[in-house]
Amino acid sequence: MLIVGIKPGHDGALAAIRDGELLLSLEAEKDSHARYSSVTPATLLEFADHLDAVPDVIALGGWDHPKLLPHRSIGAGYLGIDEGEWTSTSFFGKPVRSFTSTHERSHIMMALGMAPRTSRSQQAVLVWEGVIGGFYIVDECFHVVKKIPVLDCPGIRYAFLYDLANPKLRHHRDIPHPENAGKLMALAAFGTAADADPGVVDTVERILRITEWGPRTKPAMADSPVFNAGLRSPALTNAAALLTATIFQRYADAAINLLPADLPLRISGGCGLNCEWNRHWRELGHFSSVFVPPCTNDSGSAIGTAIDAQAALTGDPYIEWDAYRGIEMRMDQPPDPQRWRRRDPDPAAVAEALAGGRVVAWVQGRSEIGPRALGNRSLLAEPFSAATRDKLNRIKQREEYRPIAPCCRIEDAGRIFDDPSPDPHMLYFRRVLDETLGAVTHVDGTARAQTVARDDNPRLHDLLTAFAARTGLGVLCNTSLNFKGFGFINRMSDLVRYCDEREIDDVVVGDDWYQRMGSAA
Repeated sequence: MLIVGIKPGHDGALAAIRDGELLLSLEAEKDSHARYSSVTPATLLEFADHLDAVPDVIALGGWDHPKLLPHRSIGAGYLGIDEGEWTSTSFFGKPVRSFTSTHERSHIMMALGMAPRTSRSQQAVLVWEGVIGGFYIVDECFHVVKKIPVLDCPGIRYAFLYDLANPKLRHHRDIPHPENAGKLMALAAFGTAADADPGVVDTVERILRITEWGPRTKPAMADSPVFNAGLRSPALTNAAALLTATIFQRYADAAINLLPADLPLRISGGCGLNCEWNRHWRELGHFSSVFVPPCTNDSGSAIGTAIDAQAALTGDPYIEWDAYRGIEMRMDQPPDPQRWRRRDPDPAAVAEALAGGRVVAWVQGRSEIGPRALGNRSLLAEPFSAATRDKLNRIKQREEYRPIAPCCRIEDAGRIFDDPSPDPHMLYFRRVLDETLGAVTHVDGTARAQTVARDDNPRLHDLLTAFAARTGLGVLCNTSLNFKGFGFINRMSDLVRYCDEREIDDVVVGDDWYQRMGSAA
């Protein structure tokens, strides 16, 4: 049974599940398309090129679009926990079954179906994203038996604070840009909730009381000390720290007071990318375990709707998957041999180049699902010098305050961090114990680390092992390989252009290491 899930709207994606296995997930932004893109004909054709059959089921996620006619929704619409609807249709002449369920359910089912199997009679799911914010109790038949709203629009409220302080933004958008939540997460580390003065405290309380969003939302708060205060102002950083703590505490209080203790918690929605909140869920002590998938934001919604259809057909939502179910690199145009020389990517030699300060564009196998590079579409560099962090931010054309994440051999995690537990998907903060890691330690002493086991990513693990032999630590800077504002690079012509523009002299693609002619070996 081949099921194809479709996620309409921003962060559009397509996913294929066959007999309980995730075959492919392709987000519209990947292959250097604009971030947060909707599914396009190019996405659909690329996706179809990787399937060997016409699907048996087409599962359409629900969506609401403000430009559609009033009360017109895509599929089952955005909100709702009712089970999906079935119809019969045809696809290129083949009779197929058509399924649709809400966007809200796509998050619930994605979190359940990608989580480890459990024998528990109930599970808790937290969905917190731009609009939705609440818990769900799910029974052993995977029916939602209780919905517990907590705070709507947690992601919008969080990102709005960034807009409020940004003097370049004269008026508020209908909703903040999604990337601003990640920027605020970085800035929160520069502030302290306890240092928030009464005006900042009042600002946070007002943000939590907003009921409508639109172009006048920001001007209505012009009397706030955070209004246009600047992105590095103490008013913003302290407000960010306070808002971070306050939002989490509101959800934690609801969990403790309204959810049975010792349930497994599954987290979905864009707020699941907030590594500090994820760490706090682990530390709360109310849940037996915590699971966050690598595509917890809308990038996993197509998977979630396909899982929902599978569960409706079979009674079983669980799927086999790993984080590398994207597409292979397109070798559309090999590097010019007059400008790039090829050599063998021996791990020891690449590690030596990295230790010497070179930045390496690192491409292996299929691309990652979700928004974070996990060693298959990465820029790698040595982790010791703060100057390396600044260099990578210049290459990425990012703000100078943004942290750079490390990837670390699981064998070294206990020496480097306060938490040695596995985190192959880079979803939790942990405190850095080694003071030499200046490139990957944020201002608050933490890092968002990816741990790498050999079974998860053997090529990256071999490189980290070689780097450990050279420097004593199996850890590297790891940031995503993409043009600013676009998804991961996935074709050789784009990669060469990127390296030309950003003055990167080393490119490793599979079994080939290309070095720019004239660069130091």
